[in-house]
Order: sequence, then C-alpha cells, then structure tokens
Amino acid sequence: MAGNSAPALSNFALLDSLQDEARPTVRSTEADGYWMFTDYATILEGLQHPELWSSSVIVPTEPDPPYKWIPIMIDPPDHAKWRKVLADYFSPGRVKGMADEQRELVGDLVDKLKPQGGCEFITQMARVFPSIVFLNIMGMPVDHLDDFLAWEDMILHTEGTGEEANAKRLEGMTHVMGFFQGLIEQRRAERDPNAQDIVSTAIDWTIDGQPINDLELLNCMLLLFMAGLDTVASQSSYTMLHLATHPQDRARIVEEPDIIPRAVEELVRAYPIVQTARKATQDIEFGGCPIKAGDMAAFPLAMANRDDQMFPDGRRVDLDRGITRHIAFGAGPHRCLGSHLARQEMAILIEEWHRRIPDYELAADPVEHGGQVFGLNSLQLRW
Repeated sequence: MAGNSAPALSNFALLDSLQDEARPTVRSTEADGYWMFTDYATILEGLQHPELWSSSVIVPTEPDPPYKWIPIMIDPPDHAKWRKVLADYFSPGRVKGMADEQRELVGDLVDKLKPQGGCEFITQMARVFPSIVFLNIMGMPVDHLDDFLAWEDMILHTEGTGEEANAKRLEGMTHVMGFFQGLIEQRRAERDPNAQDIVSTAIDWTIDGQPINDLELLNCMLLLFMAGLDTVASQSSYTMLHLATHPQDRARIVEEPDIIPRAVEELVRAYPIVQTARKATQDIEFGGCPIKAGDMAAFPLAMANRDDQMFPDGRRVDLDRGITRHIAFGAGPHRCLGSHLARQEMAILIEEWHRRIPDYELAADPVEHGGQVFGLNSLQLRW
C-alpha cells in the first residue's frame, strides 16, 4: 500500500474491540489468566491506589518477575525516595535548557534525509534522535548506539511468554547491566567533579542517608535506559504514521506551527503506547469483580485514553479537542518522570521535520509490534 490511505492499527483495533465488548472488565485466559480493565474511570482509579495494586510486576502474565526495574517496579514509600533522587534530571527547567541543542540535532538529521526523497523513519529518525538526547543525559557513549538498540530490542520487543522468549529478554538485560557496571566502575575511578550526567552523579546518590547498593543502581540505570531509548521512538512513530495518512492534520501542522504542543497532547492521547500491569495486594471488590490477593491485572492506557465515554469520538484525532485529562503518561505515583522531556522532543521533532519536509506519504505498509509498549518496527516514508 502506498499513498495516504490510513492503515488499520491492529494493536489499538484489538483493544478498541475488547472495550466495545466488555466494560469495565474482561478476563483474559492467557498464561494463568488475569483481569483487564477496559474503561478510563476504572483504569485511573487502579493506578491511583498503589495500596490496592502493587507495581512489583510489569507484565500481566508474569506474577513473579526475575528482575526489578527501579523505580517503576517499587511501591510507596520507597518509590518516592527514588523519584526524589531522579527528579532534578527531568525537571521542566533542565529540560527547557536542552531545547536548542535538540532542535539543532533534529535539523541536522532531517537535512541529511531530505535529499534522499524517502526514509525508513524508525531506524533513521525515531530511534536515533531521542536516543542521542538520552545518551547525553545519561553520560553514555553515542558510538555504542547500535549495540544499545539491539539490547533494548531483546528486552522490550521479544514476542511470546515462553522460556525461550524470557531467556532472550534476560540476556538483553544482562548485556545492559554489564555495560553499566563497567561504566560505573570507570566513573568511580576517574571522578569528574563538574560532570552533570546521570551516571557520573549516581555513584554518589544516597537514600535515607545511605549509599545506594550497586544492584539497585544497576536496576535503576536499566529502567532509564529502556525508557529513554524506546518510548519517544515508539510514540513519534505513531505520530508520523498518523500525519502521513491524514493530510488535513499535516497541513495544519505546517500552516499553524503554534498548534504543535496541543497536537502532541492529542496524538499521545489517541495513540498511548504503554499498557501497564499491576498485582492485587489484598482481596477486594474492584471494577465489579471479586479480586483475590495476588491476582494479576492489565491497565491498558490505550483503553483509558480512547474511551468514548470520557473523550467524545475518542478514537479519532481532533487537533481542536483542547485540554483533556488524558493519562498517556500514566497516573498516580508512577506517572512518567520523563513526560516534560518526551513532550519537548515530540514537539521539536514535529516542528523541525515539517519545516523541511511538509509533504510526504507512506511508501509501504507499516509493521507494528505489540507487547507492553506498542510501537512500529518499520515506517517507510517518501516525499
């Protein structure tokens, strides 16, 4: 398929159809079975009550994961202590200070692509731009990017729930943690008192007055690594797919660049990539269901944000929708720490791309992947 016809997005279509069939809950028979909450109100309530729903899990089919990503897989009160340690790196002020550098980086990348008349957006832009930004924040070498992306693929985009798939995910995590272990040892040996990157300063972090042990530090670095290399890449891919197949929305972006921040909000609302999970801490009645302690549940942000009862015509992008209470960045204590950075990266990417390449279309069918973070494996564009 070429041109501007909009493809059916199978990930979102599947969740939409489940939502149409069952509200506010459906029971999945996958693995050992789990609950799936299917409307905005129930999903929001669950995410806001960590005392009922623990974040110690990340995938609804894995009740006892052999890993612990920090801080996303820890509950209050410890969770807040880690957020405090990390908050400065992603504060609105610090993020804003990076804008000019990010704008220059995007401009250079698009300028190189423009004469080619087309590109594979995922590998040539979506993964490159946010990854370089994040590696600089972390203090990691950009010349290792290909390795980092391969490891991130193993962790987040390995399909299936069997032993072989889990082994591959763990292998990817082992590579990442091994790399960070070496980097942390190097930074300890060659201290730079002026360094502002996360790895250089993390070696001196304390919680409750105590130094953080290396295993917890590595689990935190692993989470930051995956979030930094995957989320904006996936989110911007759906954004560009939408704009490639909706010429009227694309024309407005080009003609009215002032609407871009609002467009970012609407596009992340309509295409929320994270489908998170929780584990019940006690026997409760929730969403009209009798929940037992230890029960697993999925809280798909896509179902919450595309819910017609909360957002009229919620499965359609409306650039004039205005401010909404979307939860594309999550809700409750685990709301995304990097949301300011993600919003800025998305806005700069959209603005600088359309300043240079205002008109483009699909050159082939996009290829999607599912899992806990939706995304595209391939997005061929031409102009």
